[in-house]
Amino acid sequence: MHESFFIHAFIYLAGAVIMVPIAQYFKLGSVLGYLLAGIIIGPSFLKLVGEESQDVMHFAEFGVVMMLFVIGLELEPLRLWRLRRRIVGLGGAQLLSTALLVFIICSLLGLSWQVSLTLGTIISMSSTAIVLQILEEKGWNKTMAGRSAFAVLLFQDMAIIPILAILPLLSLNGGNTTTEETTLLGHLPGWGQTLAVIGAVTIIIVAGKYLLYPVFRAMARTRLREMFTAIVLLLVVGIALLMHLVGLSPALGAFLGGVLLANSEYRHELESAIDPFKGLLLGLFFMTVGSTIDFKLVVQQPWIITGMVLGVILLKAAILLLLGKIFNIRNAQNFIFSLGLAQIGEFAFVLLSFSLGEGIISAELNSLMMATVAISMACTPLLMMFNEKFILTRLCAVSVDDKNKDYSDVEEEENPVIIAGYGHFGNTVGRFLQAHNIPVTVLDYDSDNVDFLRKVGLKVYFGDATRHDLLEIAGANKAEILIIAIGDEEKRMVLIETVKKHFPHLYLLVRAKDRNEAYNQMNAGMMHIYRESLDTSLRLGVDALKILGHKRHEAVRAAKTFFVHDEKTLKYLSSIRNNEEYIVAIREKMQELDILMKADREEFQVEVEEEDRTGGGKDFQVR
Repeated sequence: MHESFFIHAFIYLAGAVIMVPIAQYFKLGSVLGYLLAGIIIGPSFLKLVGEESQDVMHFAEFGVVMMLFVIGLELEPLRLWRLRRRIVGLGGAQLLSTALLVFIICSLLGLSWQVSLTLGTIISMSSTAIVLQILEEKGWNKTMAGRSAFAVLLFQDMAIIPILAILPLLSLNGGNTTTEETTLLGHLPGWGQTLAVIGAVTIIIVAGKYLLYPVFRAMARTRLREMFTAIVLLLVVGIALLMHLVGLSPALGAFLGGVLLANSEYRHELESAIDPFKGLLLGLFFMTVGSTIDFKLVVQQPWIITGMVLGVILLKAAILLLLGKIFNIRNAQNFIFSLGLAQIGEFAFVLLSFSLGEGIISAELNSLMMATVAISMACTPLLMMFNEKFILTRLCAVSVDDKNKDYSDVEEEENPVIIAGYGHFGNTVGRFLQAHNIPVTVLDYDSDNVDFLRKVGLKVYFGDATRHDLLEIAGANKAEILIIAIGDEEKRMVLIETVKKHFPHLYLLVRAKDRNEAYNQMNAGMMHIYRESLDTSLRLGVDALKILGHKRHEAVRAAKTFFVHDEKTLKYLSSIRNNEEYIVAIREKMQELDILMKADREEFQVEVEEEDRTGGGKDFQVR
């Protein structure tokens, strides 16, 4: 194999390994880390990679295919059917309205109608790879914004077929590319190509429903993980190849295959087998996008390109905001949805090359658009960060101050308990307190969750509990207890500091994910910390002891002993900063626990023997 392959592979991997952790450290997200890596190693800076980036991009685009397959695995056919209104309605409205407005603007600027229509179609596309990756990283993929963005992106993938069919008809000089060159079935008449498309989709549906399960069972019986990985890759590559042959989007075909396997007992194994390949290829794709940005052109024509990028983002964001309101996406979710899809997508590179070959657009316009597409994609992580840091917090302020809003407003309350965060943890606590007639005020920052809880009759307010003015309106000055059940670890620490500064009288009962977070909370002065996995883990341990033949009260007593020792150990370990001292201390505490549990078992045995002699008995209860 040619040594340049290894050199380029090393360069791309080194760029990712260096830049992505740096980006994550500064909370910029992995997508921006990959993009920065591509920019740095690209022709505009270190010049470590060059013209081969376009070839690498075609290879890396397979990561998008894999991502759509994984998304399909998580989306059962019934759930997909429920999204049909958003896919067709919202997705169709976005594509058509964006293409129409861009067409009008370009026509007013003096471009021909063919060029205007082509640019409108290209600009209407958004980046499936970047948007879905960011939504997944932020945990927004199952929110209203995430579902709506996915619906629009899915419709855009479906629209690729008619777009590729229409573009050759717009050729200004007859072009030099025909549909016969793009697919192996291009020589067939229209009805023949239609039958081929229907046949390809039918093959995927039939194979997914009847043929693949026996194959998966056979692979599972081999107990060779690499064979299962091989069959998954074979499946995805086969679907992509079949879709390409009939002129359909490989990503769309992979998504369909994933949906058909969503109810399979092998779903999780399929996802785990393909996930490493998906992640690396997507990272490679983002890096190639970064490396294709032509900074020389940007320097030569800075105002034109800046204007084009800003114009595209503002226009698409405005259209999406309006459509979001029409389709009942609430304010906070609507901004996530609108700014997330405001860039031009990766498929624009294909459409631009195709349009250039057909003679629809000039080489100069093609270069300008290539730079605009790449920069708009690179701006997306920054836009989402800006949205999260500034716009969403402003929306919270509006929801507090504007008394004409609906349940987004926090009304003045005087309840003794405030719960910040009403997911699975806070919800359980809240229901328990309300069952004992303890009035509580609930704040949650997930508008979808608030919407659902309101529908089932719970009085929940949308708002960011880390803002002291919102807490004051919620009654923090007169409340006795604040239960911090927010799911985000960083926000929990911010809220602790906010309350210590503005409401020092409040008792703080704080949720902690694990020991490390508990250490941080203890060092911040918290005394009432509740590790979300500890009680459940001990309850499971008690059940395991009972199954193994131990008496119930013996198992419960052992769990109590363990719990008390673990709480004392936690307070002691939280004060240790040196890593070596920490390891030594853990070993000492583990030995101490062994001695304590042994002594407790011996004491329990003596008590049992005493009870047998006297005929008495004790009933140990969990407290």
